[in-house]
Amino acid sequence: MGWQLRLHGVGNASAVELGSAMATIERDGAPWLTIDCGGEGLTAYLAHYGQAPQALFITHTHLDHVAGFERLFVSSYFDDSRRGKVRVYVPATVVPLLHQRVGDYPNTLAEGGANFWDAFQVIPVGAAFWHGGVRLEVFPTRHHWPETAFGLRLRGSVVWTGDTRPIPEVLGRFADDGELVAHDCALHGNPSHSGIDDLEREYPRELLDRCLLYHYARREDGERLAARGYRVAHPGEIVALNEPTAQRSEQV
Repeated sequence: MGWQLRLHGVGNASAVELGSAMATIERDGAPWLTIDCGGEGLTAYLAHYGQAPQALFITHTHLDHVAGFERLFVSSYFDDSRRGKVRVYVPATVVPLLHQRVGDYPNTLAEGGANFWDAFQVIPVGAAFWHGGVRLEVFPTRHHWPETAFGLRLRGSVVWTGDTRPIPEVLGRFADDGELVAHDCALHGNPSHSGIDDLEREYPRELLDRCLLYHYARREDGERLAARGYRVAHPGEIVALNEPTAQRSEQV
């Protein structure tokens, strides 16, 4: 079956009907690495797979991307087979923000004796990291504040921008191997997010043709983006990916 991207949610923070922006890279039909952990996205993940994610990459800590962590804590901490084994890859500058958002609550359990991060294996990452014997790359995006939001690249296969304004100079480097580019896009941009006019102004046609647009506000907006000739993501959609050209190790 190879590699594919399963979209659990494709909407912005207010688009409950579209689900919070979250996806899973699958390998041979099984979940391999999940991107973000929003509330509606986690609900969709559980409905499909029947169990919680085992490995996640966190792009940034706005609540529509991390609000599922409390449920994920409960499902992991109280399962001896999962406690401390759920891998959470977090860009190093995002680690303190993630702790402030979801981990820093007095007395995680009323009974005491537990720290929030006991449930997880938190792995701070820099420009690249290894998962399942494959090297993935991390790059900064332009969202809200510097060094707070990052995208993910599985070389030759997929680039997930996360929430961002246009980043042509970054994608010129991190999307130069024919990857599908899942890109933040709405009908109209703002200081933290891209609008379609922004993408058309900043990106070459070849890159636009590889874009899969998500993080829009409502279904009608998705239809209008599609009417302009763009590929638009839908909740529950599965997208076939090219075989990665990323560096491999001997690890399985």
